Amino acid sequence: MDAGVKSDWSGRWKHIKKLLERSGPLAHPDFEGSPEILDFMLNTCKVLVVGAGGLGCEILKGLALSGFRNIDVIDMDTIDLSNLNRQFLFRIKDISRDKATVAAEFVNNRVPGCKVTPHFKKIQDYDESFYRQFHIIICGLDSVIARRWINGMLLSLLNYEDGVLDPTTIIPMIDGGTEGFKGNARVILPGMTACIDCTLDLFPPQINFPMCTIAHTPRLPEHCIEYVKVLLWPQEQPFGENVGIDGDDPTHVQWIFEKAQDRADQFNIKGVTYRLTQGVVKRIIPAVASTNAVIAAQCVTEAFKLASSCCNPLNNYMVFNDTDGLYTYTYEAEKKDDCVACSQVPQALSFNKEAVLQDLVDHLKNSATLQMREPAITATVGGKNKTLYMPSVEAIRKRTKENLPKRLSELGLTEGQELVVADVTTPTALIFKLKYDS
Repeated sequence: MDAGVKSDWSGRWKHIKKLLERSGPLAHPDFEGSPEILDFMLNTCKVLVVGAGGLGCEILKGLALSGFRNIDVIDMDTIDLSNLNRQFLFRIKDISRDKATVAAEFVNNRVPGCKVTPHFKKIQDYDESFYRQFHIIICGLDSVIARRWINGMLLSLLNYEDGVLDPTTIIPMIDGGTEGFKGNARVILPGMTACIDCTLDLFPPQINFPMCTIAHTPRLPEHCIEYVKVLLWPQEQPFGENVGIDGDDPTHVQWIFEKAQDRADQFNIKGVTYRLTQGVVKRIIPAVASTNAVIAAQCVTEAFKLASSCCNPLNNYMVFNDTDGLYTYTYEAEKKDDCVACSQVPQALSFNKEAVLQDLVDHLKNSATLQMREPAITATVGGKNKTLYMPSVEAIRKRTKENLPKRLSELGLTEGQELVVADVTTPTALIFKLKYDS
């Protein structure tokens, strides 16, 4: 008898059995109540939680208490003092330890029979074989880039036979997000429903301060921090040439904090703190524990419904707002026929014949539907694979930056040319077709 069975005292799952062993008015049409469903959830179903922060802690707790025993959690971050007000799986003694390991230890010790396996890694450190082992993936992330990468990974796992999607290759993705007193939860069935990139324009734009205000007339503590981040860091290069700002490196944040304090003192501005500095550097919006709890509960509920089919899953996007009163709304986000990630159709990029490669790069970065970070562009020209621009590798960037002011036609790119674009927002390269405006 395994440890999970030993820990199942009489009546432990009686409330869940009422949902799983009989049908009801909200049940899926194909649902047939059976004790085997609970057995599947307890002993077979594997769930991956991406992120062990404010949302991730709540999700782990909810899954463990709902009958999910085979849980993996992945997070690249370590515990900071500022996390402790809402990430309740951590204590003062855990500061500087990695979140995934501490969260797993806490849940394993607290919930009998539950096995949480931690991964102190970046999501990009694992390949398809790792993600293919899970039945459900739940994201509790604060990064749009990470969401898009997971979205791209699950889309890459899909198999099509004669253009028809094989449903056995679908791994459902549940995505939760919070922003102060606002939040959302959604269910994505890759290849069938709207994916992250289908609704990329829903994500709020980042707040940018005017450069003239930052440089000459700062009025807010945020202006002082932005001054150091945007102007002073490139000038002084405090940690070496070409070393960018890492918001997760305390030494980087401390340097920016101290310089921002000096700037604030010059203009008699109050309110520059280490926590605010960290928030501005990482574009963090203060988290609210109650919002995390609500959205995590919705994510866990959707996982329960998907694993058991006892109720129809969310279709497919829920928004929550308790800024002024309490408001929730559910609607169906529509799958885009020309989505660059999930449509299987190369998207056309239209430019006039005088356009240069820099115009193409700027479009890939600034387009509301693409929002790439460091696009690397290759194409087949004259029967040979040609790297037009690659910013991520310094040696290649120096060699290919000479192409940026050149016209696309000058680089040998013709009408209908296929462009292969790689970016940190997706694990697989995307294919575009070049179109010249007449």
